[in-house]
Amino acid sequence: MKVNDKNQYICSPLLPVDIVFHPSWWHENGGIVFDEDFFYHPLKRVEAEKQMENMLYERFGQFGLGADRNRNLPVIGAVHNASGYILQEMLGCQVIYQENSSPQVIPARMDKLDIDSAKAFNSDVFKKLLTLQDKLKSRYGYLMGDINWGGVLNIALDLIGENVFTDFYLRPDETKKQFLLISDVIERFVSGIGSQTGTTSISVNRNVRHIEKPVFLHSECSHTMISTEQYEEFLMPVDIAWSQKYRPYGIHYCGKDPHRYAEAFSKIENLDFLDVGWGGDIKELRKYLPQTFLNVRLDPVTINSFTDEELEKTITGLVTDSDDPWLTGLCCINMDDKVADSKINVIFRTVENLRQMYHVVN
Repeated sequence: MKVNDKNQYICSPLLPVDIVFHPSWWHENGGIVFDEDFFYHPLKRVEAEKQMENMLYERFGQFGLGADRNRNLPVIGAVHNASGYILQEMLGCQVIYQENSSPQVIPARMDKLDIDSAKAFNSDVFKKLLTLQDKLKSRYGYLMGDINWGGVLNIALDLIGENVFTDFYLRPDETKKQFLLISDVIERFVSGIGSQTGTTSISVNRNVRHIEKPVFLHSECSHTMISTEQYEEFLMPVDIAWSQKYRPYGIHYCGKDPHRYAEAFSKIENLDFLDVGWGGDIKELRKYLPQTFLNVRLDPVTINSFTDEELEKTITGLVTDSDDPWLTGLCCINMDDKVADSKINVIFRTVENLRQMYHVVN
């Protein structure tokens, strides 16, 4: 671990790298079923995470994966998955659990945003989560892990759909108020989990587990659908407030155009971590964010079409463009059952070669 000279909140190994498989991969290769019990039955919760660790060790143990394969850990959330669902259900959406996919959020189709925090934390699903935590803690004496908590606009879209965009114009003040109410629900939920487990965002992107201090990582997947002006007016105030309160603070942007937000994100003084979607202009982002850890995301579908040499060249180019290996990480998230093990091997071996090269240079 090294504390970065440019950002004291980022203490990590050189070029941390991690992967996340889609539930279809786990189902196909290990028979894991992602039903409701997978998420809320305490025995299955522990068993499933242990099985996942074993599967990772058997295939990729040479890269350090599967280190917890022999441990029964009280993991409250599916930290080997990447999907937001629980807050939407708490706020009124239906969630359908599927055997080989992530929980499917059914849009609530509300006429307008009307956030009721008390109702959310009195919901059946939140009570179910509390029961899970109580049972795990009574057996193991402690809790670990976290649950993907999504983001303000992501949740708003699940609640009222495209009406949120017209509300920018028709009800701007009310929309800002409702966004703040969503952020209050998120903050209460995430802070509660963090106080119990010590982390908040491993389930948003596993690569944050390699950073010494827990990253507070806000998902902004849906921001590809709005202008930067709308972001600055309606949503940036939430990012600024959280970045002042939670360090290291991060934004997860999995869309292909994160560079479109480079200047806007530079106005967040404490943006410590940025999850950079595939297709993002890394050089442009680094120009505006010289002190931010750039977590570069590979596309889980595109890598299947690369030769090993092309994939290695792509990874090397992205890391080079970031221009600071101590403020750079790499990941590939939601690879399905079609991905070849060889692609995973190339990802980890390329990063290891880059680490050795940068150590020599330094």
